[in-house]
Amino acid sequence: MAKPSYFYGIHAVQSILQHRGIDGLTLFIQDGKKQDDATVANITELAQTYGIAIQISAKDKLTKLAESPQHQGVVLQARPAELQDEADLKYLVDKHQAERKPLLLLVLDQITDPNNLGACLRTAVAMGVSAVIIPKNHSSSITPAVAKVAVGAVELIPFIQVTNLARTLTDIKKQGVFVFGTALDDTAKPVQDCDLTGDVAIVMGSEGDGIRRLTADTCDQLVYIPMPGNEHGQIQSLNVSVATGMVLYEASRQRAKK
Repeated sequence: MAKPSYFYGIHAVQSILQHRGIDGLTLFIQDGKKQDDATVANITELAQTYGIAIQISAKDKLTKLAESPQHQGVVLQARPAELQDEADLKYLVDKHQAERKPLLLLVLDQITDPNNLGACLRTAVAMGVSAVIIPKNHSSSITPAVAKVAVGAVELIPFIQVTNLARTLTDIKKQGVFVFGTALDDTAKPVQDCDLTGDVAIVMGSEGDGIRRLTADTCDQLVYIPMPGNEHGQIQSLNVSVATGMVLYEASRQRAKK
């Protein structure tokens, strides 16, 4: 069993307590935090429901526990959520297809920055993504910092870690999922010219290295985001969380229209 971690931030802590409060161990509330604050009161009530110990602590202690000053006055010691794997992904794809629900998967390759991963997860939930997939290596995992940036989104979407990303993409292709990869390549098409309405997976890479060559070779089609204001090449690439939001919005727009 994974070692308990100290999760922090109002939304992250509240979401953990709402969706898997049984994993909570101790709730730390900053001394002087307004107890009549509706959000803090809700967090306290949820913790009491699950029999979680509550401690009133100094701000400095919370900063030390969270390893960040951005705790917003609440820190929750809790067991990390169990991550899903390749078998769970296969079941998810089969289930969506059996229920005739269009599948939208977000695949994140080499996203090592917790802030970027958290922002991508937050966007994924907002845009109706079915699950987020990352490789076990060359990627950030679900840390308290990721949960803070994601403002509760971590608890709202299946998060799947796979051993071999290229093999996983090959497997879901066999299940009928069309895989798009974002890359600046001669064969890439503008993302708005592609049909994103069916069972699709969208692969995003880091702004530094992009998706790995083996990952790109496994994709059915490479796409790029046209940037009309960048005709002189001043901007080489977008931040991955920004690019993810743009691509997922296009997918969401097409699906809503269809």
